[in-house]
Amino acid sequence: MPALHRFALVAATRKERPSGCAREARRGKEGIAISDPFIFLLTLAAALGCGLVAGVFFAFSTFVMKALSRIPTNQGIAAMQSINVVVLNRMFLSVFIGTAVVCLAIVACSFWQWGSPGMLWRVGGCACYLAGSFGVTLAWNVPRNEGLAAIDPSASASADLWRRYVAEWTAGNHVRTIASFAGAVFFSLALG
Repeated sequence: MPALHRFALVAATRKERPSGCAREARRGKEGIAISDPFIFLLTLAAALGCGLVAGVFFAFSTFVMKALSRIPTNQGIAAMQSINVVVLNRMFLSVFIGTAVVCLAIVACSFWQWGSPGMLWRVGGCACYLAGSFGVTLAWNVPRNEGLAAIDPSASASADLWRRYVAEWTAGNHVRTIASFAGAVFFSLALG
């Protein structure tokens, strides 16, 4: 049964069922457990959030960092310093942090939904995003961004620092890209 059709069926029978994270015991005509609409919406939001974040990270892994490393060092450093300031905007942070919050809510709800259809896919998606995307960002990429912010782009030692930054930052970004994409896939499978 397609996910949206199943969601419409759930919405039509909502009065008869508990809301929130309560475990759903009812079964549809085909014998498939009907998902709680709250969990469905959380999972959909997590899938979309992971997909958006994966797309941003994919762009940096495949062409942005390569382009920045091809221009003169002082210009590459200045451009990345600017990117690291501009990325801290309401739109990106809403998606990036909001997806982490949604994942935490899904993990909390999983205790009440243990054994429900799609639960393992949801928990796997949460693990991918929280550890591989959000966690790597905080532990790996942000410290390198802070170090880059302290560099004078015109200093003579900046070329070596820039080469090391590009290599290390991009390696961490590859992990974030794969983890975010895997999270989107897992959440999508949970919806199916």
